[in-house]
Amino acid sequence: MIQRKTNDFNKTAGLNRLAIAILTCALLVGCSTLRFPGVHRITIQQGNVITQTMIDKLKPGMTRSQVRFVLGNPVLDDSLNRDRWDYVYTVQLAGDAPAQAVLQVYFVEERLSHFEGDFIPTDEKPDQEPMTAET
Repeated sequence: MIQRKTNDFNKTAGLNRLAIAILTCALLVGCSTLRFPGVHRITIQQGNVITQTMIDKLKPGMTRSQVRFVLGNPVLDDSLNRDRWDYVYTVQLAGDAPAQAVLQVYFVEERLSHFEGDFIPTDEKPDQEPMTAET
């Protein structure tokens, strides 16, 4: 009779521990989705910052070291294609979706051939109509 009560007590204690563990996990998962007002969220930046001024400095025929001086070291070093450098810039502002800008620089015979990606030189941009003040 005493042994039966002890077994029942052990089963109940084990179930209580399991219930507490499940409840704790549920609370922790629920807290991770809450947004507390006034909590500072940082801006996360990764990669090379590429500006329009930097793009405008790129000219066909530049050497690799000149391109590296203007843009910095490439983010991705592709060992299979040494004639292409990849620059990737990602920024995630607090609470927003991440934004990404990509630039690929191509070399032919150790000289800048062309580049492509999310940037174009200022002189190749379509002409925009001047802004007028409307009253």
